[in-house]
This record gives sequence, C-alpha cells and structure tokens, in this order.
Amino acid sequence: MAEAQSIQWFPGHMAKTRRKIREDLKLVDVVAEILDARIPQSSSNPVLRDIIQRKPKVVLLNKSDMADPAQTSRWVNYYASLGERAIPLESKTGKGLNAFYPTVREVLKEQILSWESKGMVGRPIRVMVVGIPNVGKSSFINQMIRGGGAGKAEVQDRPGVTRQNRWFTVGRGFELLDTPGVLWPKFEDPVVGEHLAFTGAVRDEILDMEGLAARLLELLLELYPNAVNARYKTSFSQEERLPGHVLLEQVGRKRGMLISGGEVNTERAAITVLDEYRSGKLGRITLERP
Repeated sequence: MAEAQSIQWFPGHMAKTRRKIREDLKLVDVVAEILDARIPQSSSNPVLRDIIQRKPKVVLLNKSDMADPAQTSRWVNYYASLGERAIPLESKTGKGLNAFYPTVREVLKEQILSWESKGMVGRPIRVMVVGIPNVGKSSFINQMIRGGGAGKAEVQDRPGVTRQNRWFTVGRGFELLDTPGVLWPKFEDPVVGEHLAFTGAVRDEILDMEGLAARLLELLLELYPNAVNARYKTSFSQEERLPGHVLLEQVGRKRGMLISGGEVNTERAAITVLDEYRSGKLGRITLERP
C-alpha cells in the first residue's frame, strides 16, 4: 500500500479565525462541534479542542446519511464513553435535528437551574457552532433557522465559505454563533490530512488527485470491497492487496476512460472516483473506526 500523502494547508484567515473563536468563547454557554460522520476523528480539530477545553460541548455527527450506520452507532457510544453527547445528523434534510434542543438542555441542566434560581427564566441559550471547512455548519444553521429564526447562513459545496462570525436567533430560546471553518497549521498524522482531502475539506487545487484517488481505492478495498466492485463492475479481492495506481487504472479501463494508444486517462478516473465517493454513489461508507 502506498504511503499517505503529506497535505498541508493553512490560509492566513484561519489564524485570525482561531483567535476570534477564542475571544468569543466567553460569550456562549455551549459549543456544538460538527464532525463528518465518515471521518469523526480526522474532522475533529485538535486546535479547537484546546481552545474549547472545559466549555460544555455537544458533538454533531453530520452527513450521517453518507456514513455506515453501524459505525455511526459505534461512534455515538464512543463519545458517550468519554462523557460527551453525540447526535447523528443529516443537516441537508434536517433528520436528527429534533434531538439537538433537548440534548443541549440536558448538557446545560445545572447551568439552567442556576439561571432560574437567579430569576433568569427564559434566558436564551447561546451556542457556538464550530467545525472544519465543508463539514456542514451553514446547512445545520439554515435548518435550525427554518424551525423559527431569522436570517440565513451561506451554503456552498466547497471549503472556506463562511468568513466571519455571525449570530442567528433560532426557535425555543436559542442563539447560534456561526464561525468560519478552521483547519490547523500542520497535520501531524498524514492519514488525517488524507482523510480530510478524501471528503473535500481541503481544496482540490493543492492535491495530487491521482495519488489521492489511488489511496482512497486502497482504503475502500480494505473496508468495503463489495461497494467498490459493485460500483465499478470490478472483481478486486482484499487478499490481492493491489497497489492503488493499479486499482485506479483498472477502474478507468472499466469506465472506458481511454486516450490515444489505449492508455487509461487516470486523471479523469481519479476525479470520477473522488466525486463518486464524496457524493455517496459508492454507498454509506465510514473510513474511521472508534
């Protein structure tokens, strides 16, 4: 199996975002960290964890409709073992959102009782929404707004859209603070950077797309061989341990992606593999295990 690519990306605005999050943390009661349910570990920013520290937190496992449901359940149990509440979420459809309000209230139960004892009945709960780029923060906020708030967060299917912190009032006495997606200066583990690249959290322009697709095929063949073979009409075997570039070439050949001389257009094949994984056409796949 090929070695993981070393992927680094830290635009200057992200350092500013990190400072802003640290400053605004004192304005909120709880943090909602949105993770990608397909890669919960890699999509959890260690810089954010350091910033948040003891602030109450709720984990939202977004894009759970694209993740393996059995693995999502395991991740929920994993976070519970750490004393954290995790909610599977589909922010584009709103599925799972009905658990958000009661979960936050449960996490803040003692704080709410303290407010009420001081006569602060009905005080709005202020939630900071954090996460890496392209993980679905704006889609989540827009779904919350549809339930009884005002305004709209900008949603685009590319990393780095939200550029500033914005407050939104949503139903049932909640206020949400949206923050720009922030990565961290260096991926100590190259596999983390690679997993983020698989899901589109890192801009494709800085990547070796063919190498990335080759690595993805190796991983998919290890974890979900039936999904690969069903999608590409191949007959790959886990036991063969074929290198990724061979897998990519065979996928391209099966799809008829040939150029002059009968060679495979591996660049086109790579873009296809990554697009089909990211869009869920390969099925519900989780790349990381708790």
